[in-house]
Amino acid sequence: MEIGNKIQELRKKNGMSQEELAEKIGVARQTISKWELGETSPDLKQAKELSSLFKISLDELTNNDIKEVLIEKTSNTEQLAGLILKLIKFFVIFVVAVFILLIVGSIIFKNIRRNNSGRLLDISIKCELHNESYSYEFRFYEETGQITEAGGDGYLANITDLAKYNDAYQALDIVDAYVKNNGGTCQRSKAKPVEEK
Repeated sequence: MEIGNKIQELRKKNGMSQEELAEKIGVARQTISKWELGETSPDLKQAKELSSLFKISLDELTNNDIKEVLIEKTSNTEQLAGLILKLIKFFVIFVVAVFILLIVGSIIFKNIRRNNSGRLLDISIKCELHNESYSYEFRFYEETGQITEAGGDGYLANITDLAKYNDAYQALDIVDAYVKNNGGTCQRSKAKPVEEK
């Protein structure tokens, strides 16, 4: 609807003649007539006075359909918010899934490693050297000899440099050979399986 038609509609709705409206706005009756016929339009000051008189916004007076723009912007904002929420949900699910896969993978890897490495065993070696007794203990996998824990007298560890060995069988042979070469004796315990908890 053109502004002239809107002015005419509002004037009639409020029960005013062109003369009465012209008097309230401070213009000639012919000006109101020209507005309603679409020959001219009110300036900004006059449009403000009309919107104030009829208690409507300038947007309503000029049929500037701001509601549609607002609805469209709101709709776009809601769509964007929905997309962002979907992305956040996807990211959270992805992170949780990766975390679960890492835990499951770790458990599977440990089981495979354990199965491929044999049982976990404990063994100790006790040696006599220069009238002193020394002992050292190893926890290792039966098949590979891979040491998981080791400890005992620091003297044996230091003189044979045990820290550099990752194979329990090799480490036991090194200690045994060193002690025998220096006039001592060693005894190995029988390897015992470790009870898993």
